[in-house]
Amino acid sequence: MALALALKYRPKLFCDLVGQETISQTLSMALDKNRIVHAYLFSGLRGSGKTSSARIFARALECEKGPTSTPCGECDICKATLEGRNIDIIEIDAASNRSIDNIRDLIEQTKYVPSVARFKIFIIDEVHMLTKEAFNALLKTLEEPPEYVKFILATTDPLKLPATILSRTQHFRFKKIPQKAVIKHLEMILQKEEVGYEQGALEIIARSGGGSLRDTLTLTDQAINYCDRFLTTDQVVKMLGIVDPKNLKDFFASIIHKDDAGLLSSLEALGEYECEMVLDEMLLFLKDALLTNSQDFPLLLIDRFLQILSQSKNLLNLNPDGAFVLLLMGLKMREALKLKDINDAIKEYEAKLAESKDSSEPGESVLDSNMLARANPIQAQPQNTPIPQASQIVQTPQDVQKSDQFAQLVQKIADRSFELGEAFKRSIIFDSYQIQGEHCTLCWHSNPNIQDKALLKQHWNLINTFAKECFAPNGTITIKNLAADKPSPKDSINKTLTTNPDTTMNDTSSTHPNTPESSVSTHTNATQESLDEKQKQSFSIHRTQNHTANGEIIQEYSEDMPWYNDEEIRHILETQQSTPQNTTQLQPPKEQMTAPKEQSNDSSMTATQIFLQENQELIQNLKQNFGVTEMQIIERK
Repeated sequence: MALALALKYRPKLFCDLVGQETISQTLSMALDKNRIVHAYLFSGLRGSGKTSSARIFARALECEKGPTSTPCGECDICKATLEGRNIDIIEIDAASNRSIDNIRDLIEQTKYVPSVARFKIFIIDEVHMLTKEAFNALLKTLEEPPEYVKFILATTDPLKLPATILSRTQHFRFKKIPQKAVIKHLEMILQKEEVGYEQGALEIIARSGGGSLRDTLTLTDQAINYCDRFLTTDQVVKMLGIVDPKNLKDFFASIIHKDDAGLLSSLEALGEYECEMVLDEMLLFLKDALLTNSQDFPLLLIDRFLQILSQSKNLLNLNPDGAFVLLLMGLKMREALKLKDINDAIKEYEAKLAESKDSSEPGESVLDSNMLARANPIQAQPQNTPIPQASQIVQTPQDVQKSDQFAQLVQKIADRSFELGEAFKRSIIFDSYQIQGEHCTLCWHSNPNIQDKALLKQHWNLINTFAKECFAPNGTITIKNLAADKPSPKDSINKTLTTNPDTTMNDTSSTHPNTPESSVSTHTNATQESLDEKQKQSFSIHRTQNHTANGEIIQEYSEDMPWYNDEEIRHILETQQSTPQNTTQLQPPKEQMTAPKEQSNDSSMTATQIFLQENQELIQNLKQNFGVTEMQIIERK
């Protein structure tokens, strides 16, 4: 009667172990150096050589020429051990002898010295099957057995063993046998058995064995019987019922070459197999393609395919139709081909940008469309003067980098508050950015509607902080709102504020003949001075302290937020000019004013009170439009 290959070619020496060179060397050195402990634990995958190693180690301990790493196999003890007749080597299957009574019987046997051999050796296979009580009963004996007793424990699941057992043994972990080592071992066995084979057939058998040499040899026995002593790839595939590699090649070829008819045909062929098996075979196919550096399967494409296969396996756990899962998987893979590699997309974009620059007029540059989308043209209420659009602004390559910094500012604001970010996008267009020493100037075009202006003013400190982080992290920053092309704001304001100043004072004196000559120190000088410094199409009022002008103390208007443009200021002042009283300037609320103690000749009303009474509308307008909170009136006699 024929003997199974797994039993016929079972290792008899440490050098015969396949894929476990580290363990073989360690045990051999322990035997040769006589550094033998009382308990060993072998753990690992089924068919990886645990039980075979335990028997080899026991025979090496009992050999008459030993202990030695190479038992002779000729002495009586070696022959008895090989034939299973050595009464001093006791092998127990813990799966069927797992109770505390079986362990008590084992402990009882440890009290007796060996009959014929050097040691009494207990090999307990599948030791993790013992009960909790049995483990507890074994602890004391396992920790301090008699000198002639040795324990060799074997298990496929060491995690189920109590920590107290693990701490009392020397643990050896048997690894999964590599596929190349399995194929080499199969070639050696088939040559001895005089069986022909194809290399592809051996690869399929070794892969199906899953790293277990015993399982692989069992499949080889089956293949020899099915293929009539010559192993071919097609016959082995049919015998094992796995997916034909040719079907997998056709499937992926139809995906890559966008062959819809071929894709449907391949899915129909794959539908004859279990869906889970098909997915596993596809994973192995892609793994081989990655290792062989196939030109048809770049790394990015393999990564996308693996994600789709993973999603398909998760979907299969919900118990849908396997054919539907395969169809959905194939369609997803076909769509994955449409996604571009990031490097290719960047190169294509750069090429288009270069073409756009070449086609533009000299001195011009084309803005990045994504950048313009981030900047977002403002959507403001109609104004008398048009605001320049982003497409009308000519930028240099350096400005493109600066506008990227502005895009970072827009993103920071949007991340903090979506509503504020949208208002900022609608209202602001980036213009330029200059650095002078440690001081930076950011210029933009602002034209917000009423609601956006209120929101921007409310959160100005936050916007100013983010602008400093983006443009001047180590310095100071000034933000300017550039006006559109229109008449100089200085001319408009001067026309309003300084028209017939003598007449204005005379009118006031004639109306109140008893009132002493007086003058009002207002924001006119401060505004005109500011405009003198900012004639480059900008209007920005800055915070100042009290200062002296012509010997008089003046409190200037304080404002931080550049949301007012020249058109708005000109419109306000022109409106004031149409009113007779508007020639006299800037009056704050009554409760915030201070007046000198001198009284006029009029016993009922002072000059200050008369001035306040006649200019209430002007004071209110200036308070609302310019944010004036305090002013000082000086009477002159």
